Amino acid sequence: MRTRAMLFTAMALIEVGAGLSLLGLPALGISLLLGVGDPALEALVVARICGAGVLALGVACWLARDDSGSRSQDGLLWGMLIYNIGACSVLALTGLPTAGVALWPVVALHGAMTIWCALNLRGSAAS
Repeated sequence: MRTRAMLFTAMALIEVGAGLSLLGLPALGISLLLGVGDPALEALVVARICGAGVLALGVACWLARDDSGSRSQDGLLWGMLIYNIGACSVLALTGLPTAGVALWPVVALHGAMTIWCALNLRGSAAS
């Protein structure tokens, strides 16, 4: 389960799904994560921009999944590690005062992806 191809494939599927969801149904994503019933127009715009960024990360992971051992794949893996640490931290801190039904599962997912990225980076440093 620690192979990079599997990691990049999993990240691609997760991020493409999340990105498309945020682009198409940003109010649903905000509601599930934060428990906000009727988000402001500004929140919907920001959610769609985030959706486009997350979609781009997913596409990059998909394209890099078979590029084993390249410096580009290493760079993308470092970027995804930082992204997952940031997403996990921001969502966990956001969840203190309010939480939607999907918030803590998403925090756990980003935490697991952080660990998986770190294990892959540690494995590449050892070899």
